Amino acid sequence: MPSRPSQPQRAETADETSAKRTPAPEGLFKAVSSSRVSQLIVDQIRLLLKEERLQPGDRLPSERELCVQFGVSRVTVREALRSLEASGLVEIRVGARGGAFVTAPSSRRVGEGLADLLSLSPLTATEVTEARLVFELGIVPLIVERATDEDLDDLRALCDEHAEAVKQGTYDMEMSADFHTRVAACTHNAAIEMLVQSFHGPLLMSLREAQSVEPQMGQRGSKEHREFVEAVAARDVEAASEIMRRHVQRTASRVKGDGRRR
Repeated sequence: MPSRPSQPQRAETADETSAKRTPAPEGLFKAVSSSRVSQLIVDQIRLLLKEERLQPGDRLPSERELCVQFGVSRVTVREALRSLEASGLVEIRVGARGGAFVTAPSSRRVGEGLADLLSLSPLTATEVTEARLVFELGIVPLIVERATDEDLDDLRALCDEHAEAVKQGTYDMEMSADFHTRVAACTHNAAIEMLVQSFHGPLLMSLREAQSVEPQMGQRGSKEHREFVEAVAARDVEAASEIMRRHVQRTASRVKGDGRRR
């Protein structure tokens, strides 16, 4: 009889490949004892990541093995794993090939954490605009140097959209904040983008406070946005810096100065 043709082998998925990695060796973790045991476990795993003794893609030992190595209950281990998962340092997978896998924290996740800290801090609009003068002016040279044709097309399209919103009376400070976030992306620097994204809440707060003083501020501001884009397109650092300085300083002059903490 003719032999049956062999079936093509199925390509392994990324999850299956990760699942075959060697588990973390025994003795890697140390027993802990404290009223905040789960946090000590989290701190210990964070340190192992920092020391690169644990790598993204590594699978942690099972819950039962972690209980033995740490000398704690399964409830405590689960609490620690939930905390690590919330921080973006561990991914919990279910099923036969499941478990707790080490992941690399994304800039978005880190940015969200910074945003939470900023939104809970008692920042004033004055402090926010002062920070903007330092930060946004500081990145202008990078924007002028690195903005691509695609970046410029996106910014011009955004300006067109905002100009139409001004005509329709629907322009708001969320649009202004979006423009500044997109401008920062022109640096093509992940750390800068992360910081700007995390600063979105305070930025919006300061813009809205300035708008409460001058309801029509968006009309002039949207025009300056376009002027800034064209200065970047001309690779004119001096002109772009002056436009941004004037733009942010006008917002600073409209926010309340008596809210500064002493």
